[in-house]
Amino acid sequence: MGSALAQTLEQQGHTVAVIDRDPTAFRRLGPGFGGRRVTGVGFDQDTLREAGIEEAGAFAAVSSGDNSNIISARVAREMFGVENVAARIYDPRRAEVYQRLGIPTVATVRWTADQMLRRLLPSGAEPLWRDPTGGVQLAEVHTSTDWVGHKISRLQEETGVRVAFLTRLGEAVLPSSQTVLQEGDLVHVMMRADEVDKVEAAFAKGPEEEGGH
Repeated sequence: MGSALAQTLEQQGHTVAVIDRDPTAFRRLGPGFGGRRVTGVGFDQDTLREAGIEEAGAFAAVSSGDNSNIISARVAREMFGVENVAARIYDPRRAEVYQRLGIPTVATVRWTADQMLRRLLPSGAEPLWRDPTGGVQLAEVHTSTDWVGHKISRLQEETGVRVAFLTRLGEAVLPSSQTVLQEGDLVHVMMRADEVDKVEAAFAKGPEEEGGH
């Protein structure tokens, strides 16, 4: 799945680096892969630097070990400040523990490249549901950390969408007018299909300055 994710990201125009302790694993990438191939473990800081972690916009930990993945993800987030981080896990019972560490996790039982991409890329919200006419959709939208600490009601007012629910520490939360966005929250919104680009831009921009226009 790591090779599939790397190939998809590269096809979308992103620069990709792949880390694996087994150099023969790079053959799965195919001859057309143009990204970096770095031999090593994903939580070693020197290996991460060689892979370009200091310029990375996103980091996906998708090895075969839960512990390795969560350690790698925490190093990427906490040591190198990568904002978009996700870790693949095999034991769904651990998901809530990992979520409490501030790392979005995707359990293998429901793991797809699309789900990982939604965690990693700051745009391109994939609809989770559409109404029969296709005019309205439910989607998870990447939200700037500048919104953290602000009420959901303000997010809705400035972006023109309705927040359907949040995923917080692995659990769904129905927000009230007083609910405040916390770090690590995943925001799921109802919006018109023809306004996706505008909504994504507003979520990525952050709140307007008090008293600004």
